[in-house]
Amino acid sequence: MTTLTTFVSTNDRQRPGVRAAVRSVQVFTLILLLLIGIGPLYWMVKGAVSPPTELTTQPLALWPDRPALGNFSTAYTDLSVGRYLMNTFLVVGGSWFVQLFVSATAGFALSVLRPKFGKVVYGAILATMFVPYTVNMVSLFMTVIDLPFLHLNLGDTYWAIWLPAGTNAFTVLLAKQFFDALPKELFDAARVDGASTRQLLTKIVLPMSKPVLAVISLLAVMHSWKDFIWPLVAITDPERQPISVALAQLATQAPQDQLIATMVLAVAPPVLVFVVCQKYIVAGLGFTGVKG
Repeated sequence: MTTLTTFVSTNDRQRPGVRAAVRSVQVFTLILLLLIGIGPLYWMVKGAVSPPTELTTQPLALWPDRPALGNFSTAYTDLSVGRYLMNTFLVVGGSWFVQLFVSATAGFALSVLRPKFGKVVYGAILATMFVPYTVNMVSLFMTVIDLPFLHLNLGDTYWAIWLPAGTNAFTVLLAKQFFDALPKELFDAARVDGASTRQLLTKIVLPMSKPVLAVISLLAVMHSWKDFIWPLVAITDPERQPISVALAQLATQAPQDQLIATMVLAVAPPVLVFVVCQKYIVAGLGFTGVKG
């Protein structure tokens, strides 16, 4: 909308016809963006409360004649969606903590501590961004079933998902870039006052890094919530699988309306997280320079 006004001079915008045309284009663009963003969510909710007969006979109806609101409770109980959601919360919570911890500490070490071989380590971390995710799958699986040095089998445990979540080069890059922009005078003054490395991190860096930590948290939660391939490989026990894996199995068993209701229940938590935290997320994206 701002770009549109740059093509119209200030004098032209004072004319009623031009002002009305610009406002019309802005309103049309806003409505179009709302339809693109909210339309699929609305259509999914509509399908979740539509009886199977109406899904087949009136697929383009804006709202069902007899909404079946009980599909949500049926999906939650009969399809064990509650258990799968709880599994997902465990997977996401652990992955979020590990990824946030590794990104913050690695970014702090590379940006503030600057070890002797820091540039080499940083280059190695960035190099992993060029390796496709699926290429690492076999080596990662072999590592999980026989953990080096400890020789532990982490298969069918949530540790098999939590620990690999920390190996995210992009979030380490975000943290390092943000820490690089912090005033170095603060660190020098803290060292003069006798602050330890842990105090530099917990008392100075982390309190000033809430925007980038919010962005890393969002990326960690969204990636972990929608991840399908690795949880399918790492966890074969149906009782432990998250909702992303369970949906693929329920697609061949559940009625269509209950399956769509399950999808709504699966999508609702990350949408609510974004709505509640959008202020911090937008602020963090502005500080990190990430463009949507």
